[in-house]
Amino acid sequence: MINDIKLFNELVELLLQEEKKHPVATPIDTDKLYQTLDLKLNDEPALDSDFKKILSQLIVSTPKTASTSFFNQLFGGRVSKSILGDLLAVMLNNSMYTYKVAGPQVGIEKTILNKICEIIGYGTESDGTFAPGGSMSNYMAMIMARDRFNPTIRSKGIHSKMTLYTSEDSHYSISKNASLIGIGREQVRFIKTNDFGEMLADDLELQIKNDIALGCEPFFVNATAGTTVLGAFDDITSISKVCKTYNLWLHVDGAYCGAVIFSKSYKHLLKGLELTDSFSVNAHKMLGTPLTCSIIVTQNKKHLYQSFSNDAEYLYQTNDDEFNLGKTSLQCGRRNDALKLWTLWKSVGNNGLESIVDKQFYLADVARNYIKSHPDYNLYSFDNSISVCFNYKNISAKTLCTLLYEHSKLMVGYGTFKEEEFIRLVTINTLVEEHDILNFFKTIEHFVDSNNMIETISNSPSDC
Repeated sequence: MINDIKLFNELVELLLQEEKKHPVATPIDTDKLYQTLDLKLNDEPALDSDFKKILSQLIVSTPKTASTSFFNQLFGGRVSKSILGDLLAVMLNNSMYTYKVAGPQVGIEKTILNKICEIIGYGTESDGTFAPGGSMSNYMAMIMARDRFNPTIRSKGIHSKMTLYTSEDSHYSISKNASLIGIGREQVRFIKTNDFGEMLADDLELQIKNDIALGCEPFFVNATAGTTVLGAFDDITSISKVCKTYNLWLHVDGAYCGAVIFSKSYKHLLKGLELTDSFSVNAHKMLGTPLTCSIIVTQNKKHLYQSFSNDAEYLYQTNDDEFNLGKTSLQCGRRNDALKLWTLWKSVGNNGLESIVDKQFYLADVARNYIKSHPDYNLYSFDNSISVCFNYKNISAKTLCTLLYEHSKLMVGYGTFKEEEFIRLVTINTLVEEHDILNFFKTIEHFVDSNNMIETISNSPSDC
């Protein structure tokens, strides 16, 4: 173990050096991957020197998500105190299903869940759990909503046409999960959005009424705090009124931007959150913890027990089920994702988390102001979002993003909204500073204006 830790430290040092020298890794084409890297598994063990060599090659070739040139996904960067917690969780290797095997680590998880419930205004009966990603958190919310609507489904299955509702700009996991919980993708109703990408409560109510008239059984509404493309926040208060009228479970998918609950300046974007039935947030996004760290909380913990608890005498051998977290989780064996958030939160306090969130909105303002002041750019997004959507010189966003990646200049993605395609810069990378945002635009401009680049881009089909 001592030797492996020494090797680990050497490899981490290599990674940090590579991030500075080559912030964007040279991509390997999929048809050349197995010829470029020795990934095969053999009967005989690898020599120590060969083992170190291939690990070093992997580090060099893997996309660098903590680089200040990484803007491609809704996560990025590196927070050292959170890394410390994750490394400790690996070494301790506790599974979080019982107090007997996890001990005080259960207290870590419960402290985080209770604090989040307190911050968002949930009552004393609230509780939650950690899940392996936002899609799974949404899945758990849908199961609880389904089982509250009809508790017999757990034993007898679904025998009616149930319908659920989400905005046309929400995360794809809602329709995927509808198939997994037995409702069916065709029973998902996609609600219209306004010009800012926010769900229209009037259209939601209209579709609910239409379904009831057709003999359907509405049971669940998903609102979004930070849509994937524009970063829009649905109006929870107006949606809640509709849900209360028709007795529908209201869940808020805050995987992307739910962490605004930690900011005094931006928590108003989730006004009415205390009116919801469940809420999820990914700490590995705005807060910058290592992947994955997804949390779901609900107003009443009885729904967690009703949907996910099963007796198992061989496993639950302590009396207090409050500390046997397997009783409120979809999983049995479950890694300790709470510790990395706790070490971050404990080390920086509430004020530190607020600063992490506020900085991302500040950087988004820097980006928007740059775009507005340069006539070669077109801005498609709006204030109070950390997704900055734009085009440069009317070049195809898909083409430009692809070429920037292929030439190892930047990692940034593109998106569409109401048939407009654009580059989507997200300011979620915890290591990015103002000069990195300005350098981002300068890199694009220099890339386009450099030798042969304008010709290359102009000759590329816009839909390639």
